[in-house]
Amino acid sequence: MKTKIYSILLASFLLMNAANLWSQEERNQGIIQSYLRGWEYSLKAGFSLGGTSPLPLPEEIRGINSFRPGGVAIAIEGNSTKWFDKQKKWGLTIGVRLESKKMSTDARVKNYSMEIINAENGRSLPGLWTGNVKTKVNNSYLTVPLLANYRISNRWKVVAGPYFSYMIDGNFSGSVYEGHLRTPDATGQRIDFTGESIATYDFSDNLRKFQWGVQVGGEWRAFKHLNVFADLTWGLNDIFQKDFQTITFAMYPIYLNIGFGYSF
Repeated sequence: MKTKIYSILLASFLLMNAANLWSQEERNQGIIQSYLRGWEYSLKAGFSLGGTSPLPLPEEIRGINSFRPGGVAIAIEGNSTKWFDKQKKWGLTIGVRLESKKMSTDARVKNYSMEIINAENGRSLPGLWTGNVKTKVNNSYLTVPLLANYRISNRWKVVAGPYFSYMIDGNFSGSVYEGHLRTPDATGQRIDFTGESIATYDFSDNLRKFQWGVQVGGEWRAFKHLNVFADLTWGLNDIFQKDFQTITFAMYPIYLNIGFGYSF
């Protein structure tokens, strides 16, 4: 009886392995056929460094006290590339990328349009702030890049094109300290914040869901399947909604994504 059970288990194990091998062979054959037709597939992982900034810096921002990346910002992408010629010089890549864009800054400002939260009653208090402002940005996006490819050599290629992003989750918040607020305008009541006295603000609900921009970069093939890449993404529309008036200048996400990729 035990022999029959062992035989059945062994047969099941062999059948499962045979099925897996057959499935893997089918996938390998599919990848080979796609490659012969000019298609390549790649998985990429990296991290982003950069910030969200107005360009150029407005006169309200008098100086940057500190800047930090704001934590590890991971990016994971899968893409497909179609080559248009036999030499595989020119191609087009479309992909899907899950990414986060972060930063933390501390700036010195004057007459900076602001809407702080009153700690006593939770209501917002608009006005012009002079003093120091801390800002934290932590946004997550689902991004679709559409990139032209040019292969310089067997190991090097460059890419450029637009990208389109949908914000999955967003945070734009911070605090003000060591300064004063004139409310509701420059001639209004003055409220001072000194010592450990601070006030917070949160503009997360005013972030734009859809963003787009341009991406340029390069890729170096280190081994047969392993690549090293660097891509610069530059947003071309304001991160805030059109009807948001508190911050009076547009802000754009500018980030460098560095990482590794595996090509099939």
